[in-house]
Amino acid sequence: MAAKTETKVQRLPAEQLFQKEIDALIAAEKDPIPTGWKMSPRSVLTYITGGKVGRTVITPKYIGHKRLVEIAISTLVTDRALLLIGEPGTAKSWLSEHLTAAINGDSTKVIQGTAGTTEEQIRYSWNYAMLISKGPSLDAMLKSPIYRAMETGSIARMEEISRCASEVQDALISILSEKRISVPELGIEVPAQKGFSVIATANTRDKGVNEMSAALKRRFNIVVLPAPADLDSEMEIVQTRVAQLSESLDLNAQLPPQEVVEKVCTIFRELRSGVTLDGKQKLKPTSGVLSTAEAISLLANSMALAGSFGDGTITDYDLAAGLQGAVVKDEDKDNVAWKEYLENIMKKRGSRWLGLYQECKELNR
Repeated sequence: MAAKTETKVQRLPAEQLFQKEIDALIAAEKDPIPTGWKMSPRSVLTYITGGKVGRTVITPKYIGHKRLVEIAISTLVTDRALLLIGEPGTAKSWLSEHLTAAINGDSTKVIQGTAGTTEEQIRYSWNYAMLISKGPSLDAMLKSPIYRAMETGSIARMEEISRCASEVQDALISILSEKRISVPELGIEVPAQKGFSVIATANTRDKGVNEMSAALKRRFNIVVLPAPADLDSEMEIVQTRVAQLSESLDLNAQLPPQEVVEKVCTIFRELRSGVTLDGKQKLKPTSGVLSTAEAISLLANSMALAGSFGDGTITDYDLAAGLQGAVVKDEDKDNVAWKEYLENIMKKRGSRWLGLYQECKELNR
């Protein structure tokens, strides 16, 4: 686990949070290193999936299919860009950040895709005060993260690409095809240095917002990140991330015990799939995704409640408050599904679930 860093920064980038692990992997490197990379593909894989280098324990950053990580890393060795797609909360952004942290030691060249993202944010814009006073110049240019990645032969990240308008997405096509940016105002073209690539992420739930064109998809190698395959895998992910979060936040609470994590993951998996884990009873699904990321957030919030207003130990009272907010996103639809789950499933699971059932029911009165 990464050592707790004394800092006032709320969230450190991955390359700073796990700097000791990255430095250990670089120092022990024995394999060929691609141009522009800090370490070999094998070392990047170890950084992502976990292992040991000398006396340094490398904590796993992504718990899932190792082969998918290998495909993602090998894609970045080629001239192809990488597109990570999947349901919300399947660690697309998390994997993207850690890949760039290990490969370049810099995960901060990132564009957050939204409906308001413009083509200038993909290419470049201008400091208009300097532009008016001195005319077009390199000093007046405001370079995008992708522009800077091309100059330095590194990797840029494009989050939620399908949320961007079509013309913004199309700006990437020429960049990924020609590997250069034209600046007609200065009469120059900036070629990409070796090592340049783009890692984009897209949410399968939002694919209809601004669906990517076939031309743009062809510029990417697509890796689909699935939801955790089983309860044990999801619990491991949740426990690992909650422990990491607690080190950087002043939650003043004990980590949730395995039983609490199991309850949250069980509820989320059952409502997400619309069937109980044993497959014997169908359920009304909720409108929300109830992803692994939400389970992590719920438990962190429960720790904050326990640390701020309790004795530092998560109780059913703390957990119920978080569950209510996570499950009930649509008052009309989700309230019905949640109440049916409480009465038909949770209530019948015996004494181990009784306290949580009672606290959840009290909130639904």
